[in-house]
Amino acid sequence: MPATPVWNLNPDDPNAETIRQAASLLAGGELVAFPTETVYGLGANALDADAVAKIFIAKGRPSTNPVIVHIADVDSVQMVTATWPEVAAKLAEHFWPGPLTLVLPRNPRIPDIVTAGGETVGVRCPDNIIARALIRVAGVPIAAPSANRSMELSPTRAEHVWNALDGRIAAILDGGPCRGGIESTVLDLSEAKPRLLRPGLISLAMLEAVIGEISQSPTNEGRSRSPGQMERHYAPHTPLVLANGKAEVQRLQSELRERGLRVACINVSGIPAKYAESLYAILHELDREGYDFLVVEMPPDKPEWAAVRDRLTRAAAGTIYAKHAP
Repeated sequence: MPATPVWNLNPDDPNAETIRQAASLLAGGELVAFPTETVYGLGANALDADAVAKIFIAKGRPSTNPVIVHIADVDSVQMVTATWPEVAAKLAEHFWPGPLTLVLPRNPRIPDIVTAGGETVGVRCPDNIIARALIRVAGVPIAAPSANRSMELSPTRAEHVWNALDGRIAAILDGGPCRGGIESTVLDLSEAKPRLLRPGLISLAMLEAVIGEISQSPTNEGRSRSPGQMERHYAPHTPLVLANGKAEVQRLQSELRERGLRVACINVSGIPAKYAESLYAILHELDREGYDFLVVEMPPDKPEWAAVRDRLTRAAAGTIYAKHAP
């Protein structure tokens, strides 16, 4: 495939013809990257198994990892789910459009490849004008994981998408930086008691204020119902080491530099939402600088930091650090 075109759009008033061209590509079974309020998504027609299969090829994504389906409004949910219980309607009323994915029994029209062969599907309505316009004009729900290579850093800017997927997809819609910065909260409503599968920008406390107690215990089911469940995920190419507190950041930095290694450090600062907004962009930038290690201060173990802690823990999984290492 030739170089992927990047089409610039006004995030508040996207050009209708550009949206139509992108929607036409989706209707033709191609892949289009587009902005959401969380991260950039890599979209395909969710009702076309062959088109969705291209997502897995472009990303190098394992077939066991399901894909979230995006809709333009709550009236379209029946295209994706088999049921729409009162608790789902209540949550949608409070948080849609927004960064909340609800897992429910799937509509039989949704192909197995979208759900990793499971009987549930994750669905959300993004709070982004470009995303919703694209879905409306396409006329179908859009299956869209993050527009990156599998397990790598999620993209929050069009340039991140282009660096990872140029030549692998049909087009990129550039709507500027994503204001949320990390992926959506995922809540499983397919069982008797709601279960949090992935923390995100909508906190557990915010959800429980609307529907009551939510389980955080892992499911015993072998098949994943949500993306973002792998031990290693959201990771930069540069090895990332987590430090508990600024003193440990300084200690690790000194040890690494004594071994002649180049190291960059990130300390916790600001409020959780603003930190989350910039986290991936900072990691993308540092990843390009050729450091040997990134040392990141782990945020405090408090509910408001749960999503950031989750992403950093997965980003650091598998990193080998030892004082005696070369």
